[in-house]
Amino acid sequence: MQEYELVIEIQNLCPNNQMRDIFFEEVETDDPENYVRSRLPGKRVELITDRRADGAVTVYVSCDGLTQKYIFTPI
Repeated sequence: MQEYELVIEIQNLCPNNQMRDIFFEEVETDDPENYVRSRLPGKRVELITDRRADGAVTVYVSCDGLTQKYIFTPI
């Protein structure tokens, strides 16, 4: 399995607050898209995936009106 540093950015929907919630963790997965889907079970999720030549993967998520970004960087 590939090991990644994962950065999760969640857009804040509160008025007059432009800050984002940002979380960091290390994960092992061979499929970043399925990893993101497993974190959001039972919810209506739309994904857009951007794979870079250096192995980094960014998954943009729209879930229940909330925008999230999952950035997987190989370790």
